[in-house]
Amino acid sequence: MYFYAARQPILDRNKELYAYELLFRDGLENAFPDIDGDEATSRMIEGSQFSYGLDDFLGDKPGFINFTLETLQKNYPSMLPKEQVVVEILETVQPGKRLLALCQQLKEQGYVLALDDYIHQPVWRHFYPFIDIIKIDFRSTSTDTIQQVKTAIAEFPQIKLLAEKVETNEEFQLALDMGFSYFQGYFFSKPEMMQSKALSPAQMTLAELLYETSKSDMDLGKITEVFQRDVHLSYKLLRYSNSAIFKRRAEIETIKQALVVLGQAELKKFLSLLFTAQISSDKPAELMRMSMTRARFAEGLAQLQGKVDTAKAFLTGLMSLMDAILDEPIESVMSKLPLAKEIKEALVEKQGILADFMQLIQYYETGNWSQANAAIASMQLPAAQVPDAYHTAIQWTNEQMKALGD
Repeated sequence: MYFYAARQPILDRNKELYAYELLFRDGLENAFPDIDGDEATSRMIEGSQFSYGLDDFLGDKPGFINFTLETLQKNYPSMLPKEQVVVEILETVQPGKRLLALCQQLKEQGYVLALDDYIHQPVWRHFYPFIDIIKIDFRSTSTDTIQQVKTAIAEFPQIKLLAEKVETNEEFQLALDMGFSYFQGYFFSKPEMMQSKALSPAQMTLAELLYETSKSDMDLGKITEVFQRDVHLSYKLLRYSNSAIFKRRAEIETIKQALVVLGQAELKKFLSLLFTAQISSDKPAELMRMSMTRARFAEGLAQLQGKVDTAKAFLTGLMSLMDAILDEPIESVMSKLPLAKEIKEALVEKQGILADFMQLIQYYETGNWSQANAAIASMQLPAAQVPDAYHTAIQWTNEQMKALGD
């Protein structure tokens, strides 16, 4: 069993990962709307503290966790390290003397405090000395109201503004110009502009290797030759094959040995990851991380479903954000890459079981649990094992990011 939660990235002004917001799910059947806030927070704390650990979800970044007035009164934040959690006060909590005392107490203990879905009222000024982050729904809050908030907090320089529901690059630029420090939404996973981007020689080499490894009868000699033409690529292969992921007893010393030991399935996965990493090098690292998580999650869903080729599911997930990586329509990207018909149908036409997997994955990313549950039921997936597959995907991605690092 694993921690029933999903996560949404929060980026800074440089589009670098600042934190995650954790979105709670109540076990297997009930979606979050059926659980009151107190119970949701309680189970989040219980699961992270006693059963599963937040490290796999958060890495070395803090996690925003929602707290109600009752859970604050029960001092639940103290069960989590102050370095690991941002105490997010739900918008349903009314400002009052009791809440003010709790905020002061948490601030004295060293916790970072955030106000969720902030609705501007003069009474909140009493809280400003203890607040670090104010979250504003960027789509539903007017420019005039945002300016009022900025004026109100001007005397409290420690308070940073976080724009929620930023879904396009244009919205990100506008929020940036308005002085927001943090941004939550999937603006970074959509193309910034529609233009064609030529692949570099190194990327073309990887594309060639992807094509060679996709053949049913793989030519080991030809693949070895391609690797030997690229010193940097050879180094990556040897480093990867010798990494702790594979727990080898003896070190691998030659290109051919590495290829044989990895095998076709693992080699194909390695090349897919490396190709994605190469072409996303000038993009937010979270875009690569999300692509890898999608790939591994899709592979896990295929394993649970039992009728879909797991390698195709993996590659579909990995390629699903390629339009954002290349700033080019997905139709154009798919026309240039030698991928299976089922993958292109899933990503371009949104058809087939692979497309269904992608839709379920996106429900997870946004914490849309009711739709996720419906999709799981529709595909007849074992509901008890889907959250485990998601958690495994996050763990795997963390390991791969380390292995693929320079």
